[in-house]
Amino acid sequence: MIVEIGHFALALALGVAVVQALVPLWGVSRRDAALAAVGPTAAVTCFLLVAFSFLALVVSYVRSDFSVENVVANSHSAQPLIYKVTSTWGNHEGSMLLWVLILTLFGALVAVSRRSLPTRLRAGTLAAQGFVTVAFLAFVLLTSNPFRRLDPAPGEGQDLNPILQDLGLAIHPPLLYVGYVGFSITYAFAVAALIDGRIDAVWARAVRPWTLLAWVFLTLGIAMGSYWAYYELGWGGWWFWDPVENASLMPWLAGTALIHSTVVMEKRDALKVWTILLAILTFSLSLLGTFIVRSGVLTSVHSFASDPGRGLFILAILVFFVGGSLALFAWRAPLLRQGGLFAPISREGALVVNNLFIATACATVFIGTLYPLVLEMLTGDKISVGPPFFNATFVPVVVPLLLLLPIGQTLAWKRGDLLGAAQRMSAALVLAIVSGLAVVAIMRGGPVLAPLGIGLGVFLIAGSAWDIGERVVRRASGASAMLSRAVGLPRSAWGTAFAHAGVGLSVIGIAAAAWSAEGIGVLKPGESLTSGRYTVVLESVTPRKGPNFTEDVARFRVSAGDRQLKPVEAMKRIYTARAMPTTEAGIRTDGLSQVYVSLGEPQGGGIAVRVYDKPLILLIWIGAVVMAFGGALSLTDRRFRLAVPRRAATRAVVQPAE
Repeated sequence: MIVEIGHFALALALGVAVVQALVPLWGVSRRDAALAAVGPTAAVTCFLLVAFSFLALVVSYVRSDFSVENVVANSHSAQPLIYKVTSTWGNHEGSMLLWVLILTLFGALVAVSRRSLPTRLRAGTLAAQGFVTVAFLAFVLLTSNPFRRLDPAPGEGQDLNPILQDLGLAIHPPLLYVGYVGFSITYAFAVAALIDGRIDAVWARAVRPWTLLAWVFLTLGIAMGSYWAYYELGWGGWWFWDPVENASLMPWLAGTALIHSTVVMEKRDALKVWTILLAILTFSLSLLGTFIVRSGVLTSVHSFASDPGRGLFILAILVFFVGGSLALFAWRAPLLRQGGLFAPISREGALVVNNLFIATACATVFIGTLYPLVLEMLTGDKISVGPPFFNATFVPVVVPLLLLLPIGQTLAWKRGDLLGAAQRMSAALVLAIVSGLAVVAIMRGGPVLAPLGIGLGVFLIAGSAWDIGERVVRRASGASAMLSRAVGLPRSAWGTAFAHAGVGLSVIGIAAAAWSAEGIGVLKPGESLTSGRYTVVLESVTPRKGPNFTEDVARFRVSAGDRQLKPVEAMKRIYTARAMPTTEAGIRTDGLSQVYVSLGEPQGGGIAVRVYDKPLILLIWIGAVVMAFGGALSLTDRRFRLAVPRRAATRAVVQPAE
């Protein structure tokens, strides 16, 4: 019965979403406060209905209700409880319901937000969000119904894809979806501003926290997905420029540019048109990622099905919202009042350059991802665009961007002193050069560019620390005064420093991957294999039975020279229901480095083993966490905790360009 109620709640939510989309917009056009006030109530109601529907699906999975087709296809009675719950979104239908749940959650958060948004802006934003909700609710109900019944019901399910039976499924998709869907709010704010005809610092201050929130979760989601693939797939890599990976990287890059652009708009009332365009493009890239993954044009663990009807429906959503918003932008943007002026050498100028580099980097990923798909669609020819292309196009764009970051953050607003900023960063630059030379001396050879990468990472970290240190020491005498000044610095300043330092940590981890080593061999108990700094000895291979799988567990003794590390276990599993094998890598952390052991197939009385030496690899993900922490710290800044100042009660009209 709860299944039918959940289905009904989803259908009812569609009706409420239609009200949310149309009535506030009507109220704005008629200047009717009562109609405009319907938006918040409808948004909260829609969220509660979708939340109940999602809970009904979770209950069906927990109870192993095999009368539901979706449960049969993705669950098994022997699965541990945690994987029964995560199976809810480990498939196309359930994951799209989770997408809609998060979409309505953001609408409800805007509705109940204590920030004093102007009435017209709030109503327009909720209406735009309502249109997006209508589209995706219709998609779920018409093409991806998770509540479809089976009669007669089978006695057992088909089990979840074994690769997805991991705690990563409980963390990665929700984080990623909050990031993806969070940018729908910035999109809705942009559409509302274009309809209203006013874009100013009030709008920028209103939209920036939502941009930061989405960016923080998308950063964590990408990092978690990278680490999950690293330890689960057994291939030893953390990024492969796969189209699905790129689908998440593109909105992250655009969102990063949007964050910096909103800073200029809030501080200097500039870059208005560009900021609006970025808000539209960021969510458009999120929709594009949804199309790439859900349309069936790719075959991967992320592509749960290849139904052409679903692909066409998502393509229609993509065309409507991207094309419609760009058409609205083309119509209204030329009529908007331009912002303030600034010199090329200034904080604003540095942020503009930052945006240009990020946009170019995003464009290279966009072209490299879509070109093979478009070519196959038009000609039938299949080509592969892989790491060589992206390394040759993406890296040369990003490196100068990272070099400019520490200098740009020290420039003054409106008019800056480039020579003075460079002099302030001279100590950080010297430290970076010394670090690179020290790496060359210690490693005695190796890749030429890797020490440069280490130096670049150190420059970013030292530059961020130096910028904060200079602010604290300036006009402060004594330790107590410096401590007081440090505490009094805006949290956004600390957040920026942490975020940039996190980028530096990740750069160091990526550069250190150049010294990774790989060893391959067939081992019998007692035999050893050396890779880089580590030697592993196979002690035993024993069978073991899990709740819904059997596995062979290989136990290895690990040493690094004279140091003995704790033993590590690597497994080969066979999941009973699907008879599908998986590889569970054995990983032993040694400081910031890791030794990584992966099993192959039995050969000649032994077993194939791959051993990787991964120096400083943890810095890649630690850096991502530090970046996200910086974004979250900026969210707690005082100006975001205060209400957005209301605009003057004047008639909102489109203002002519200066």
